Amino acid sequence: MANNNANFKSINSFNKYFFFYLSILFLLGIYYLHYKHNAGSDSSISEYLINYQGGFVRRGLPGEILFRYSDYFNLNLRFQIFLFQSIIYSIFLLLTFILFKDFKKNGLILFAIYTPIFLLFPIAELESLGRKETFLYVFFLSLILIKNKKNANIFTLIALPLTCAIYEEVVLFTPFIYSVILLKNKINDIKSAIKLSLLFIPSIIIVALFFIFPMTSENHMIMANGLMNTFGEECYMSCSLLVKNDINSFSKMLDYIWGGSHVYLPSILIRYFLIILVGFFPIFLLSYFSYFKDDIFFSKIKLKNIFLFLVLCYIPIIPLFLLGGDWGRWVGLTISFTTIFYFYLYKNNFINVNFILINQKLSFFRERKKLVTLLFIIFAFGWNQKTTSVEDVATNPLYKIPYNTAKRIFGWGSFQILQDSTIIKWHKNIIE
Repeated sequence: MANNNANFKSINSFNKYFFFYLSILFLLGIYYLHYKHNAGSDSSISEYLINYQGGFVRRGLPGEILFRYSDYFNLNLRFQIFLFQSIIYSIFLLLTFILFKDFKKNGLILFAIYTPIFLLFPIAELESLGRKETFLYVFFLSLILIKNKKNANIFTLIALPLTCAIYEEVVLFTPFIYSVILLKNKINDIKSAIKLSLLFIPSIIIVALFFIFPMTSENHMIMANGLMNTFGEECYMSCSLLVKNDINSFSKMLDYIWGGSHVYLPSILIRYFLIILVGFFPIFLLSYFSYFKDDIFFSKIKLKNIFLFLVLCYIPIIPLFLLGGDWGRWVGLTISFTTIFYFYLYKNNFINVNFILINQKLSFFRERKKLVTLLFIIFAFGWNQKTTSVEDVATNPLYKIPYNTAKRIFGWGSFQILQDSTIIKWHKNIIE
């Protein structure tokens, strides 16, 4: 009884503080989304300018919806984008709270949940706030939280193609999605697993259409003219890159990232190796000592260890780092899917975790609570990755976020979202 009471208090304490943490992120997120929505150079706004006025095109679904109803009701397009982004971000935080509440936590689990490359990242790096990867998180969390397998299957069949129409890079994370579907359906044999993969056919068709029939320059001009004539908006940044970064320009992208940036390449590789090593360390340590239960499908096909399983899930994600310069965002996407997936497994008892062996490995910290607390503060709030690969690691978001917010609210000097000329130069080179 005493242990049960202690566990209940621990869970209740986490729920309270985690809710407070997410509430702060919510308030900051809404504030900065509003602040950014009139910024002329912000990519999170330009993403939502993509629409279907020039034909069916990747990433155009939200923009088409916003274009249509803003035009019909004579509304300010940018403000509607802000409202849309705010709703999606709020849903993401709510679903995150639902997933992580009400299960027993320990110190290592707290480190894994509060890693700064996960929830804190878009607030610490405002260029990444409001981007379309939030839709991917909402889809994945929604799928995870659906209890009934039939509803989960229908949701995947219908919602995943729509998510592909919003941000086609979700297909690179289908190993995580497919794994959840297999678990929900309690699949135990290869034949049934193959049959279940048919749920992904509509999504594959959608993505294939985008690349088989990319937007032409003429159709892109129609879209750009529609934005200008209807709302006085230029098709810039992500909207402009839509036609320039098709499959025919991949060689140019590769030449820029791996050739034109040869001066930066060694530091980029070292930096991101350290970011992944440190930021992923808690979840990797947990997964290394975690195993699917014997009756789970993955155990039967010799994929019992969770760390090995995660490494295999990462293989399709490699093209993101090869073809795009927003490495900070790709790390954020990867850690988000990893963390959400791992704790879905943990919370639903699909895995066994050898906490005894983990405690032995971390025995040095057992009686050093003050040291652990200090390390937690430094780890969770002392650093974060930047958005693009050419930028260095940011430090001290615990201080900088409230300070920069106060500067903006009270007018303490000038405040810019993009202060580093390197970022501006990087975007300029990509666009040109």
